[in-house]
Amino acid sequence: MPPPPSPSRHLLPPAVVVVALTAAAMHRAWLHGWVAALLGGGAADGATLAVGVAAWLAAAWLGSRILDVVVDRPTRAGRPRAIPRLLADLLRALIYGAALFAILGSVLDQPVTGLLATSGVLIAVLGFALRNMIADIFSGIALNIERPYRIGDWIELAPGVAGQVDEINWRATRLITTEGTAVIVPNGVAAGSRFVNFSRPGTGFRAAVPITLDEEVPVARAKRILLSALVCADGVLAEPRPDVVVESIGANGVVYQARFWVADYGRLAACRDAVASTILQHLARAGIELAHPKQDVRARRPQPRVRVPGALRRSLMRQLELFSAFRDEEIEELAQALRRLELSAGTVAVRQGEDGRSLFIVAEGVLDVRMQSDGQQEGRASLLDRMRPGDVFGEMSLLTGQPRSASVVANTDAVVYELDKDHLDPVLRRRPELATQLAELMAQRQSRNTQRRQAEGAVGLEPAAAAPHDLLARLRGFFKL
Repeated sequence: MPPPPSPSRHLLPPAVVVVALTAAAMHRAWLHGWVAALLGGGAADGATLAVGVAAWLAAAWLGSRILDVVVDRPTRAGRPRAIPRLLADLLRALIYGAALFAILGSVLDQPVTGLLATSGVLIAVLGFALRNMIADIFSGIALNIERPYRIGDWIELAPGVAGQVDEINWRATRLITTEGTAVIVPNGVAAGSRFVNFSRPGTGFRAAVPITLDEEVPVARAKRILLSALVCADGVLAEPRPDVVVESIGANGVVYQARFWVADYGRLAACRDAVASTILQHLARAGIELAHPKQDVRARRPQPRVRVPGALRRSLMRQLELFSAFRDEEIEELAQALRRLELSAGTVAVRQGEDGRSLFIVAEGVLDVRMQSDGQQEGRASLLDRMRPGDVFGEMSLLTGQPRSASVVANTDAVVYELDKDHLDPVLRRRPELATQLAELMAQRQSRNTQRRQAEGAVGLEPAAAAPHDLLARLRGFFKL
């Protein structure tokens, strides 16, 4: 037995049309005769008027219900139909207004045109008294039709006046600022002024943080350090990629613009804070200070800067936990042996599976640690970690001679320092007890890295951490201690 046919989704609009046409066809004579047959005599006129008024009001009510169905009907994407609520209210008012004039004209036999003509003076007086409100109402209608901004958009109407659109009513637009306060803007002001929409055409947009550095800092190095900070800052989108440009050259130094993309205006303040903090950290690690006003410099009469050879190398060595047990003279010896390498973005510093006998200390820039697991296609290596200034990689190859466990690729232009086995060998031969401390530190470092990557969901991409005694045996065998 075939299933009964489903009810049509379009039954309601024809019903409304029928009722509306029926009400329009009920002229007063027909109503009088029909009601007179039912009620008879004296009650015919009053009943005729009541039925006529009820018919037109029913038609207006059904018309407004149809409008509600159209406004709330979902589209194929599952989103509400893009009909502004303000425009729907206006159409609803027009429907009831038409019903009112129909009642006056066809049911009550009132001269509608004469009524409109005699009320012209009253309309003019009300229009002059409410001109600002009327202007706001029509501006609101224009904004809802043109839709330069929508509910949920972040807009800036004036410098310092920005917020998320919370409501667009007949008279005004309400914004909620990042401080949680409400700003009420008349629609006439919003429609007649220039404003910025941070949510159109897409939700993401670009912001910038200005940084002034001394002209003694080479431009290429400044861009490298600032770009590495942008890549490491929380909240900065990876795509589109951030960049650094020279904005101007002034008396106080070179002004750089660190430009980055933010996903949402509501996160702009937090993202600026992260970018500025990371830039200061990277500049401090590189031994670079922000530019000082030149008049202050003249007043202080500073002595010429004396660059200490190897100061940055010693600083990088001392901050590494791996060499915390080494004496100052041993740190100095290893720092002097470091070899400086400049890597362009995309350069492979070490490749997975290759033999190695050195470690690298990141001085400037950012490098990505990638591992290719069994069965993974070429060039599809998983991102394990990101090396920032002050980080070290390749220590297992330096201490045990094992092949590289992962590839390290320069994400930005970078500067690294390499320490070879031949440079560490004399120190370990003079103090063999350092081997035990190095093995313990390496085991702790591996354990922390494994736990962190497990928390990040990178389980199975890296070998399990080795025990301290296993690392010690391999270290002594590699260095023949």
